[in-house]
Amino acid sequence: MSKGIIKIFAGTESKYLADKIAENAGIELGRSSCPRFSDGEFEPCYEETIRGSFSFIVQSTFPPADNLLELLLMIDAAKRASAYKIIAVMPYFGFARQDRKDRPRVSIGAKLVADMLSVAGIDRLITMDLHADQIQGFFDVPVDHLSAVALFIPHIHSMGLRDIVVASPDVGGTKRANVFAKHLKTDLVICHKSRSKANQIDSMTLIGDVEGKDVVMIDDMIDTAGTITKAADVMKAKGARSVRAFVTHAVLSGPAFDRIESSQLDEVLVTDSIPLKRNSDKITVLSCAPLFADVIKKIHENKSISTAFI
Repeated sequence: MSKGIIKIFAGTESKYLADKIAENAGIELGRSSCPRFSDGEFEPCYEETIRGSFSFIVQSTFPPADNLLELLLMIDAAKRASAYKIIAVMPYFGFARQDRKDRPRVSIGAKLVADMLSVAGIDRLITMDLHADQIQGFFDVPVDHLSAVALFIPHIHSMGLRDIVVASPDVGGTKRANVFAKHLKTDLVICHKSRSKANQIDSMTLIGDVEGKDVVMIDDMIDTAGTITKAADVMKAKGARSVRAFVTHAVLSGPAFDRIESSQLDEVLVTDSIPLKRNSDKITVLSCAPLFADVIKKIHENKSISTAFI
């Protein structure tokens, strides 16, 4: 095998996405397996030679932690099988919310994950809409931090909304929302929330005018949906004509689906970086596979990928 042939492989829980990435890239998905022992231990294995190849391993690391461990074992197996370059493709980077010590005696999970990936043997990481941009600095290998802007903006234009205003559901997401506001050439409003503990909002205040507007709310992930649904309710109460949330990663745990379906949200648009646990009439999925396929091909051809960044 000549040096540099592209191979795309999938972790067990991200095969649905890897299939679409490979199809968009015009490449057949590589053959791999992950047999399990009776006690639950598993052993990923490549079922074809990868010697001298660019091996792209697609796996989002949403819970359970087995998804992260499987990715690490696949990286180790690729290194031991003499792959030329090993590139981890993590559309959703789990543990990204643990990017700093925000109180005493806690771990920095994102840094630990970065260290484990590096020790396992990656040469590069491709991910999308990290919860905190500074996680890129946790790595000593190139990190390609893609943005769902490339997916969401054309869809927003196609919707024919009359009077758009971009909103951030919290102060921390202002930078991300501002990118969308610049692309759409519109105003930005911000929700300020206070909470006493994780996933529980005590109060929310709206900064900006939404009366008569079609609100496009932007966030990197939606977990229990408490923040976004509360923000939508506040905006509708302030006279918004419609409220739609554009969110990259559909974590959707706990009461998320029930909250979305009973909220004032008109629609929630997400990518397929994480598989939906169930369908909902209010949730629309846009595939990120074409974006990742394009970046994979450009990396292999040593071309610029700056248009896919935030």
